[in-house]
Amino acid sequence: MRRRFTLAIVGVAAGAIIVAGLGTLLLLSIQGRRQARKDVTQLATRIATDYSIGRSASNPLPALSNLQDLLRSTQQLTLVVVRPDGQITGPLPSRITEGDIDPAALASGRTVSGFRGTTAYAAAPFTVETARGTTQVLAAVATQSAAGTGGPVVYFILAGAVILITAFGVAETLARRITHPLVDVEHAAGRIADGDLSARVPVSAGSYPELGALAVSINAMADNLERLRGQERQFLLSVSHDLRTPLTSIRGFAEAMSDGTTTDTAKAATVIAAEARRLERLVRDLLDLAKLDARSFSLDVRPTDLSDVVRGTAEGFQPMAEGLGLHVVVHEPVVELPGPVPLVAADADRLAQVVANLVENACKYATGTIEVGTWYRLGADGPEGVVTVDDDGPGIPADELPHVFERLWTSGRTQARQVGSGLGLAIVAELVAAMGGAIRAESPVPRWTADSSAPGTRLVITLRTMAEGQPAPPARRSLRTGSRVTS
Repeated sequence: MRRRFTLAIVGVAAGAIIVAGLGTLLLLSIQGRRQARKDVTQLATRIATDYSIGRSASNPLPALSNLQDLLRSTQQLTLVVVRPDGQITGPLPSRITEGDIDPAALASGRTVSGFRGTTAYAAAPFTVETARGTTQVLAAVATQSAAGTGGPVVYFILAGAVILITAFGVAETLARRITHPLVDVEHAAGRIADGDLSARVPVSAGSYPELGALAVSINAMADNLERLRGQERQFLLSVSHDLRTPLTSIRGFAEAMSDGTTTDTAKAATVIAAEARRLERLVRDLLDLAKLDARSFSLDVRPTDLSDVVRGTAEGFQPMAEGLGLHVVVHEPVVELPGPVPLVAADADRLAQVVANLVENACKYATGTIEVGTWYRLGADGPEGVVTVDDDGPGIPADELPHVFERLWTSGRTQARQVGSGLGLAIVAELVAAMGGAIRAESPVPRWTADSSAPGTRLVITLRTMAEGQPAPPARRSLRTGSRVTS
């Protein structure tokens, strides 16, 4: 590639030199011919004017002997006699023929000029008085060779050689600076394609900004791929654990009931049903993600009462929360907009699923209280409805907040209860984005009690308002396209 790059630049430089040189030489040649023709015309016309008998008395006619002296001193000037019948008498300059100077035009008093090859000529007629007292028409014929282009040709050859040598040096330097980073990118990309996600492109401080940005992008891609591979492995381990644990319990209790080794069949059936529901939830999450990836997830976005859906869903978790020693508080909606409470653009069933996932996630980390709130406010894009789900758990480190809604990702913070598969919040983010909303995580949040030191976590959903008959807002870009789902 470097050789092709160098040859391309040198070729362009050579082409530019050739075009510029030929154009310049052509212009010089044209200008030289014009100047030569002008000079000979001026010379012939001046001779004709000076020695014509039509001059005024105040400007007497110079002696013809002076003209004879002038003719002997230069080879560029000759005199010929123009007869009344249009014949020419006298020697013409070399290579100039009688047809070139057009005797008929001279006889009529016109000056004739032109070129024979590279020789410019001009003939100007004038009348003189002979010794016998008669008049005679003569013509001064002047010739001059047009300026040659030998000197400029040599100059352009020398200048072109210097330019080509310089262009070669510059092209070689540029090719080395451009192609070397590209070769590094090619090698690193090949290693990444072969599965070596530890490959990185060296970033040189002296490289071009565009090539440096390319190297940084390749390295960022490799970092993301490496992180996703780690998340995938973690996800597989988590899903394997989530599948193995309930299957082990179901198999154990089923065998015990079959063998008759347990007498408490009601307890065994309860455990089997609970573990089956756990398996069902996991499979449902996996199917939801698969549908979202295939874009076959159906949504019926219409004007929805946000606070009604949130309250009904959150209060349904009261028994579960009480069993874990937690308390779910659902606040009254706060309206910061004039007029009636607006409706939001949402699929009521999917919105309930989103709220359920958020409350269930909060149950994993809360130590005492889960608070759910709704309010309506004026956002950057107009009126909007907001849902917040807060827990008083250990919080989320700042460096983990951007990854909370990525699929296959689980937090490294202290787990209060069970370890999830990392699918719930990813599904929430996908559903909220599909409904044209946004979601973000905040930590820490205001403490619930004066003696509480837990930073806590707040998950915030923002949905656009929607009037009856209004078209649904467009879905936002989700994590599947590589962008963050945040407000």
